[in-house]
Parts: sequence; structure tokens; C-alpha cells
Amino acid sequence: SGTGRFPGAVLVSPVGLTALSPTGLSPTSAIHVYTPREVYGTVGSHVTLSCSFWSSEWISEDISITWHFQAEGSRDSISIFHYAKGQPYIDDVGTFKERMEWVGNPRRKDGSIVIHNLDYTDNGTFTCDVKNPP
Repeated sequence: SGTGRFPGAVLVSPVGLTALSPTGLSPTSAIHVYTPREVYGTVGSHVTLSCSFWSSEWISEDISITWHFQAEGSRDSISIFHYAKGQPYIDDVGTFKERMEWVGNPRRKDGSIVIHNLDYTDNGTFTCDVKNPP
């Protein structure tokens, strides 16, 4: 696949989204989300998936942050983490149960998470989606 790997390596690819206003015409309503292109970790260790964002508007009380995961070779994406109404909600039934930690702070424009006890099955693409209504 063109990506260098080493024994025991886990490659996660965070992706940031840029969200525009519903009309898509007003750049003043844009949110820009930034993540590293690739993050490597070793099986059994932990990795921080950084997600920072910039908004031309003040950060509202209704800000929400959602992380999705698409396993390597899969077409399906699942939601693994959600922050809303000032509270983090971690998936309590999936493969990341009890392995995820919220380390972000929306007031500092940070939506980062940590995944502990990495496994080969964590290879894939993680997407950070930020919404700052209205």
C-alpha cells in the first residue's frame, strides 16, 4: 500500500473535515479541522489522535465533536466517540470500549482522544467531525 510498517506497528490515519454553512456560500461560517496525516503506535501501547479546529464564530455551548472509525479494508464507518452538551460519550459496546480517553477541550479548540492498548484491528481511518451550531 506504499506505507512502511514494522513488526507490531499499528497505523491509524486521522482525517479532518472542513464544514461549511448549510448553503456552502458563507466562508465566515466555516470550521476548519486539523489532524496529523498518519499516526503510528505499537501493539499494547497508546496513541493520541489529535484534532484541533478553528472557527470564525465563537465556540457555542452546542458544539459537538464526533470521531468515526473505518477499519482497514472495510467500507463501513462507525461512530466511536461523541462529545455534546459539555459531556463526552464513549462507545460502550464496540472494540474501543474501555480503551478510549477524552483529552480534548473544546474551549481550547481541541477535540483529541487517546486510544489505549492498541491492537492490529485498530489499523484504519479515524475521522474527527466538529459542529459549532448555529
